[in-house]
Amino acid sequence: MTIRVLKPGIFTTVQDLGRYGYQQYGVPVAGAMDEFALRAGNLLVGNAESDAALEITLLGPKLELLEDAVLAITGADLDASVGGKPLPLWKSVALRKGSQISFGRPRSGARAYLAVAGGIDVPKVMGSRSTYVRGKFGGFHGRPLQAGDELPVGRSSRPTPGRKLPAHLVPRYGAPEYGGIRGIVRVILGPQDDYFTSESLELFLSSIYRVSPVSDRMGYRLEGPKLKHRQGADIISDAIPPGAVQVPGHGAPIVMLADRQTTGGYAKIATVISADLPVLAQLRPGDGVSFKSVSMAEAITALREQQAALQAIRKQLFSDVFALLKAFAEASASEMLYQREGLKLTVRR
Repeated sequence: MTIRVLKPGIFTTVQDLGRYGYQQYGVPVAGAMDEFALRAGNLLVGNAESDAALEITLLGPKLELLEDAVLAITGADLDASVGGKPLPLWKSVALRKGSQISFGRPRSGARAYLAVAGGIDVPKVMGSRSTYVRGKFGGFHGRPLQAGDELPVGRSSRPTPGRKLPAHLVPRYGAPEYGGIRGIVRVILGPQDDYFTSESLELFLSSIYRVSPVSDRMGYRLEGPKLKHRQGADIISDAIPPGAVQVPGHGAPIVMLADRQTTGGYAKIATVISADLPVLAQLRPGDGVSFKSVSMAEAITALREQQAALQAIRKQLFSDVFALLKAFAEASASEMLYQREGLKLTVRR
């Protein structure tokens, strides 16, 4: 099965959950900016959570299906449609060969994920299909998609159309403010918060910063109050975790994200908790962000809540399988047709 790219969009890449085990060699993790949206999309179409999908930034592509497919779009609302009819978000749908998927004006969020049953089947590089554009490897030829590209899709043993994420589990990307969006992001202070004056720590946690237009998958540069170091910004280079908030000598924070370098020599005032990285991933240039300090215990609780939402999708995914097995066990006919929400299965004894 293949997907043809008619128009590439502003920045569309193949991403999975990232490339682990190679940071000691200077190879960034890469992977989806919003892991929750990627995982949810894969579960909705019956994939493994780590399968590769398309990460679509702001202005989406135009795609044509060269075979029948089951897909789901999660994350940002980028006005997806097929044949001029809106495509639902956070729901798996079955589409016919020849269907053309388009994206319009961004409505909320910055990044959408298109997961297709079987996963985007590009070759793995160092154990991952994620695109690392700066290194020009992974994904589809190590680059964003271009018109004319044809993406291979793997075979799926359990495509699941009709699955929908319950409304209370659908993320809400920030709160409206000043005509834009403000994301409230929780952080754990450090590991070098002692490099900053007490006034700077208070300023960091009480101010609203704006995402600079000079931001990308490597990191978000923030515009707002400058932070002061006690005796300079430089440290002996150490590892950079996802969400690390570096503050170079100019005093403007930079939040390090999926394509971040593996080590760095600037003091880090705080680190965004894992559960809130999707909030950052969905902020657009000009959107606001404020930071709230939490404890390690609170960070772990937030991550467990996020995992519980994914577990709810997993349970829903298998509900039809259990219903089918029960119906089959109770059926007396030698052949039975089971149908629900677009899923059709014929079972023979």
